[in-house]
Amino acid sequence: MEIKKPTREEAWILLKKYNQNDALLKHALAVEAVMAHFAEKFGEEDLEKWRIVGLIHDLDYEKYPEEHCIKARELLEKEGWPEDYIRAVQSHGWKICSDVKPVERMEKVLYTIDELTGLIVATALMRPSRSILDLKAKSVKKKFKQKNFAAGVNREVIEEGLKLLEMDLTKVIEETIRGMQNVAEELDLKGNL
Repeated sequence: MEIKKPTREEAWILLKKYNQNDALLKHALAVEAVMAHFAEKFGEEDLEKWRIVGLIHDLDYEKYPEEHCIKARELLEKEGWPEDYIRAVQSHGWKICSDVKPVERMEKVLYTIDELTGLIVATALMRPSRSILDLKAKSVKKKFKQKNFAAGVNREVIEEGLKLLEMDLTKVIEETIRGMQNVAEELDLKGNL
């Protein structure tokens, strides 16, 4: 099969083929937006690639949770996706469900912000405004320290990712919020502002 760069539309169709859960689709949109934001911030040439990898990263999660990041390789290879996209998708599960270590900057960003987007959504929904548009990093950092808040968020992964990126938590939270603010409406996080 010929290897070609996938389009954003192809990625969205493929994602929806394997995922119907609204929360998972919103998570994919959040990660896509944050990846695009970081690509712009870092001056990356291939913004579209960063977006698509963010969008498709949990392709196998709903249907194959026990094979997460492993089944994704098979599904993406079947579609003729490039190896660097597949590797990036697999690397976001490093030390959890994959032994593929994030090495490229795109992989490190995905690894770090994947869990963080969940914490940010949970924090925004606890606010009186129920909005991400007025959310500050300080509030998220406070919730980050409360292990029982959004307990499903793996803080160790975020911390490991920060080391890989050589960035501090506050800065990564700020940039992740900015990326998510770009799709606040799609994420139902405009709240009552």
